Order: sequence, then structure tokens, then C-alpha cells
Amino acid sequence: MIISHKYKFIFIKTKKTSGSSIEIFLSQFCGEDDALSVINPEVYPHFPKNYRGFFNPIADIIEMRGDGYRKVLRKFVKREKYYSHIPARVVRRRLPDEVWNEYFKFCVERNPWDKTLSYHHWYNFKHGTQRTLDEYINEGNFCINYPLYTDENGKIIVDRVIRYESLLPELGEVFAMLGIPFSGTLGVSAKGDARKDKRPYQEVYSERQRAAVEKAFAEEIKMHGYTFEEPIANIAASSMGMDSLSRS
Repeated sequence: MIISHKYKFIFIKTKKTSGSSIEIFLSQFCGEDDALSVINPEVYPHFPKNYRGFFNPIADIIEMRGDGYRKVLRKFVKREKYYSHIPARVVRRRLPDEVWNEYFKFCVERNPWDKTLSYHHWYNFKHGTQRTLDEYINEGNFCINYPLYTDENGKIIVDRVIRYESLLPELGEVFAMLGIPFSGTLGVSAKGDARKDKRPYQEVYSERQRAAVEKAFAEEIKMHGYTFEEPIANIAASSMGMDSLSRS
């Protein structure tokens, strides 16, 4: 997550959408007063700053379900006012109304079938496991992003949701509007790529697996009109290793 007072924008980091790569790129232009949350592990030239501070945890605790309040309390004790994958509605609570209302807020979303496959490979890479796609889908631990950019009623509260499938052109439009220099590439190359199987996701899923993802991501599919048949653009993100940088 980034709050840039210099360029007047708020970047909400979603999961498996090249969020870390975008943060690394933007960190080169951020000012001293801007807030950048932690990337784990850190990648130069990004470094976290101004993400600590006191906040009232009551609203967060009330909103959380189950054991989620423990996470809130840990962040309160550590004074982690801003953190990776913080929901936009929580950022809104942390900021003065004039900042939230004036700054341009954006995030990235991704085709759920492609996103699910990417997360499956990333999980195995990170944990050194050989879990099958069936096992992952049966566990139901999906990368559902829409709660990160909607309010309590499911209404989108960011100004723009960029599609991962057209990431670089859409980022170019946003950066041009904000006055951020951009040559058409984020210039980030990963040391490794967790997803070795480069087949289009349509060639990987069984009918049962496809239906399970469709059911899990019904809200995101409805919001953004994603379809299983949608062609995947040959985005520069893949060749630059952004998948492996979008760690979580």
C-alpha cells in the first residue's frame, strides 16, 4: 500500500496482481512524507516508511470475524497503521476526510481463473510443496480481492480498478494523469518465476475446477465481467517475472 502526498494518490495492493512490482516502481518517486507499507522480503529501491502510527482499533475489531481481531490487536501493539493488503475502507478510516476525498485511489484486479492458478503455483514455490490444483481448490483458500477495494456493502470505493490483463497501458494512463514518469514498463525483473507451466489457464482447468472457481469468485466476476473464455493478453508482466513479485 502507498499513500503519496507528493502525487496525491492512494494505491491499494490486491493479491496476485503485481502489487509488489507496482510498489517497487512507485517507491522511486515517492516523497519523504509518503507512506509505504512493508514488502516481505524487501526489494530495492523500495523501503517502508511512515507506515507506523497509533490508531483506534475498535472499528477494525468490530468488523473482523472469528479470530481476525487478534490480527488487529497485533498490528495495534506494533503500531502498524498501514500494512500490505490493507482494505481501502480501513485506509479511509485512518485518513482525514479531505485526503481520502481528494486523492486518486486505484488498485488492480485479475481474471479469477488466471489469478487462482498463479496463486496455486506461488504457494507451492514459497512453501516447497507439491500440492495439486485439485487439493488447493478443495481447501478453498482463494485470492478473493474485492473486499480490499469495496465498502461494507460491497460498493467499490476506489476511483479505478485496473485490469491486470491490460496492466501496463492502464498504468500508463493513471501515471500520466498523476504526473509520474513512465516509459511503458515497470523495469522490475524477478530472480525466479513460481509459475513454470505457461499454458493458458483454459487448457489447465477441468470442468469441475472451473465451476468451483466461478462459484468462489462470483462477486468479482459480476463486478468486472470476467469470463472463462476471455483471452489472456501477452502482457509484459509475465516476461518481467511480476508473478513472483506479487507475493501475497
